[in-house]
Amino acid sequence: MQLDTQQQILIEQRVTNDAKSPVIAYLLLLFLGGFGAHRFYLGKTGTGVAMLLLWIFGWLTFVLGIGLIALAAVGIWAFVDLFLIPGLIRQDQDRLRTRLASEMEMRAAPALAG
Repeated sequence: MQLDTQQQILIEQRVTNDAKSPVIAYLLLLFLGGFGAHRFYLGKTGTGVAMLLLWIFGWLTFVLGIGLIALAAVGIWAFVDLFLIPGLIRQDQDRLRTRLASEMEMRAAPALAG
Protein backbone atom coordinates (compact mmCIF):
# COMPACT_ATOMS: atom_id res chain seq x y z
CA MET A 1 0.00 0.00 0.00
CA GLN A 2 1.26 3.46 -0.88
CA LEU A 3 1.21 6.17 1.79
CA ASP A 4 -0.53 9.40 0.92
CA THR A 5 1.15 12.80 1.16
CA GLN A 6 -0.28 13.59 4.60
CA GLN A 7 1.06 10.31 6.02
CA GLN A 8 4.48 10.93 4.48
CA ILE A 9 4.56 14.42 6.00
CA LEU A 10 3.67 12.99 9.42
CA ILE A 11 6.45 10.40 9.10
CA GLU A 12 9.01 13.05 8.14
CA GLN A 13 7.96 15.21 11.09
CA ARG A 14 8.43 12.27 13.45
CA VAL A 15 11.81 11.46 11.89
CA THR A 16 12.89 15.08 12.37
CA ASN A 17 11.77 15.06 16.00
CA ASP A 18 12.86 11.54 17.03
CA ALA A 19 16.08 10.91 15.09
CA LYS A 20 19.47 11.19 16.75
CA SER A 21 21.10 14.60 16.77
CA PRO A 22 24.42 14.99 14.94
CA VAL A 23 25.39 17.80 17.35
CA ILE A 24 24.97 15.53 20.37
CA ALA A 25 26.84 12.71 18.61
CA TYR A 26 29.79 15.00 17.84
CA LEU A 27 29.82 16.43 21.37
CA LEU A 28 29.86 12.91 22.82
CA LEU A 29 32.69 12.00 20.45
CA LEU A 30 34.65 15.11 21.39
CA PHE A 31 34.32 14.80 25.16
CA LEU A 32 33.72 11.08 25.74
CA GLY A 33 35.02 9.53 22.54
CA GLY A 34 37.38 7.11 24.23
CA PHE A 35 34.49 5.64 26.18
CA GLY A 36 32.52 5.05 22.96
CA ALA A 37 29.64 7.21 24.25
CA HIS A 38 28.80 8.43 20.75
CA ARG A 39 28.45 4.84 19.55
CA PHE A 40 26.11 3.97 22.42
CA TYR A 41 24.04 7.06 21.60
CA LEU A 42 23.82 6.07 17.93
CA GLY A 43 22.64 2.56 18.80
CA LYS A 44 25.91 0.81 17.97
CA THR A 45 26.14 -0.90 21.36
CA GLY A 46 28.49 -3.70 20.31
CA THR A 47 31.16 -1.41 18.92
CA GLY A 48 30.57 0.99 21.81
CA VAL A 49 31.39 -1.79 24.27
CA ALA A 50 34.45 -2.78 22.20
CA MET A 51 35.69 0.80 22.18
CA LEU A 52 35.10 1.16 25.94
CA LEU A 53 36.92 -2.10 26.73
CA LEU A 54 39.84 -1.14 24.50
CA TRP A 55 40.01 2.27 26.22
CA ILE A 56 40.00 0.67 29.71
CA PHE A 57 42.55 -1.96 28.67
CA GLY A 58 44.75 0.80 27.25
CA TRP A 59 44.79 2.78 30.47
CA LEU A 60 45.27 -0.30 32.66
CA THR A 61 48.29 -1.44 30.64
CA PHE A 62 49.64 2.03 29.89
CA VAL A 63 52.58 1.55 32.25
CA LEU A 64 53.63 -1.60 30.40
CA GLY A 65 53.66 0.18 27.06
CA ILE A 66 51.03 -2.11 25.59
CA GLY A 67 48.39 0.41 26.53
CA LEU A 68 49.85 2.93 24.10
CA ILE A 69 48.89 0.69 21.20
CA ALA A 70 45.34 0.25 22.51
CA LEU A 71 44.94 3.98 23.16
CA ALA A 72 46.29 4.80 19.71
CA ALA A 73 43.78 2.39 18.20
CA VAL A 74 40.94 4.09 20.06
CA GLY A 75 42.23 7.48 18.93
CA ILE A 76 42.32 6.39 15.29
CA TRP A 77 38.87 4.82 15.65
CA ALA A 78 37.47 8.06 17.12
CA PHE A 79 39.06 10.06 14.28
CA VAL A 80 37.47 7.78 11.68
CA ASP A 81 34.13 8.14 13.48
CA LEU A 82 34.29 11.88 12.78
CA PHE A 83 33.54 10.97 9.17
CA LEU A 84 31.17 8.06 9.90
CA ILE A 85 28.70 9.93 12.13
CA PRO A 86 26.68 11.50 9.27
CA GLY A 87 26.13 8.05 7.72
CA LEU A 88 25.18 6.55 11.08
CA ILE A 89 22.66 9.36 11.60
CA ARG A 90 21.18 8.68 8.13
CA GLN A 91 20.93 4.96 8.93
CA ASP A 92 19.06 5.81 12.13
CA GLN A 93 16.70 8.09 10.21
CA ASP A 94 16.08 5.43 7.55
CA ARG A 95 15.36 2.78 10.20
CA LEU A 96 12.96 5.12 11.95
CA ARG A 97 11.27 6.09 8.67
CA THR A 98 10.79 2.41 7.72
CA ARG A 99 9.40 1.52 11.14
CA LEU A 100 6.96 4.43 11.15
CA ALA A 101 5.78 3.67 7.60
CA SER A 102 5.11 0.01 8.43
CA GLU A 103 3.25 1.00 11.62
CA MET A 104 1.14 3.43 9.64
CA GLU A 105 0.38 0.80 6.99
CA MET A 106 -0.59 -1.71 9.70
CA ARG A 107 -3.03 0.77 11.22
CA ALA A 108 -4.51 1.54 7.81
CA ALA A 109 -4.94 -2.14 6.77
CA PRO A 110 -7.78 -3.00 9.21
CA ALA A 111 -9.63 0.18 8.22
CA LEU A 112 -9.49 -0.84 4.55
CA ALA A 113 -10.61 -4.40 5.28
CA GLY A 114 -13.59 -3.36 7.41
